[in-house]
Amino acid sequence: MNPALTQFGNRMSQLTGVRAIMKDIKQTLQANKGQQFINLSPGNPVILPEVEQLWRKYTEELLSGSDYGSVVCRYGDSQGYESLIDAVADDFNRRYGLSLTHQNILITPGSQSIYFYAANAFGGYAKNGQLKQIVLPLSPDYTGYGGVTLIPEALISYKPQLDIDASAHRFKYRPDFSQLEINETTGCVLFSRPCNPTGNVMTEDEVLKIANLAAPYDVPVLIDSAYGPPFPALNFTEMSPVFGQNIVHCMSLSKAGLPGERIGVAIGDEKIIQVLESFQTNMCIHSSRYGQAIATKAIASGALAELSTKVIRPYYQQKFVIVESILDESMPQDLPWFLHRGEGAIFAWLWLENLPITDWELYQVLKKVGVIVVPGSSFFPGLREEWAHKNQCIRISLTATDAEIAEGMRRLAKVVAEIYQKSAVAI
Repeated sequence: MNPALTQFGNRMSQLTGVRAIMKDIKQTLQANKGQQFINLSPGNPVILPEVEQLWRKYTEELLSGSDYGSVVCRYGDSQGYESLIDAVADDFNRRYGLSLTHQNILITPGSQSIYFYAANAFGGYAKNGQLKQIVLPLSPDYTGYGGVTLIPEALISYKPQLDIDASAHRFKYRPDFSQLEINETTGCVLFSRPCNPTGNVMTEDEVLKIANLAAPYDVPVLIDSAYGPPFPALNFTEMSPVFGQNIVHCMSLSKAGLPGERIGVAIGDEKIIQVLESFQTNMCIHSSRYGQAIATKAIASGALAELSTKVIRPYYQQKFVIVESILDESMPQDLPWFLHRGEGAIFAWLWLENLPITDWELYQVLKKVGVIVVPGSSFFPGLREEWAHKNQCIRISLTATDAEIAEGMRRLAKVVAEIYQKSAVAI
């Protein structure tokens, strides 16, 4: 059967960004079952024993509790499980000195759904036919943003400024406010902090500057805090969430060990939350109440926040230390390689300036030596201008073992050195 697809159907039936790469990686692993690969591509969090035990504990409490039937065997409110909303409001009010009420919080099936709701509620064609843009103020950013809008021409992103420390082989992306445009044609603004894939953390001043640019036009600014504090708190540098009237703080419990339950949280102005809730009601009614119920216990007890800072963050921060120490030791110092400052998330981001081949070709060469990374060009959704930098980066996952990461970096360094050397000989 070959049913005819609408424009929307055609768009949503295509794999985009990293999902397309993951399909190739899966096929590679299946076709080479006898070969041992160091897989530095996954975004799936490591199952840490302490984290798994936390969710087991609260699952057991739910199973033995009197409210099990009402949680699992009945529909709930589209806004979310009331006890979870209470727990989030109490935690954030106490932790950050806020005055949140129920009207400021929405629970969703993962934070990706929040961006889908917002991108299509605020971005796209308005009643008067005007195109409202979804602005990504700093590129590269999360590849999933490329698939959230049903109107692809609505998505636009901006090249960053590069803060380079050549002697240390480090760099950092910063928003280029001389180029960034937020005006009456903007529907919403979206960015991650800490950033997947780079680990970049925008400063509070940068965030507030973006929010202030958007405020005169009543433009919502969605901050994707899937790696931010208070949970999973995968920030390796000091940072705090930023709140404001036009800011929607978006969280996920995926990297806090609960990706299978798809729990997202949006915190913001009640009028924005109402729009997102209505979108959710029409789309899927509500998020999993089982996941919400055990999340309630973990947040209300304080156990999830404590585990985030004492177990989850140190685990991944140490992995990044291994990446940078082995690269410093193994990469030729005369080559133009630059590791992004490790400020958070579960990835390292490597820029190979003037790379003689593309990131996709490097990805294929590395597979031949048993190392799998993710080509960086998938992480520039909405960037319309040509930029060589897009094809010179790779994302390295911090989810492998210490030994695998170390060996993977040594093999990567050897391959990169050979590629630059062959290019110099050819010239």
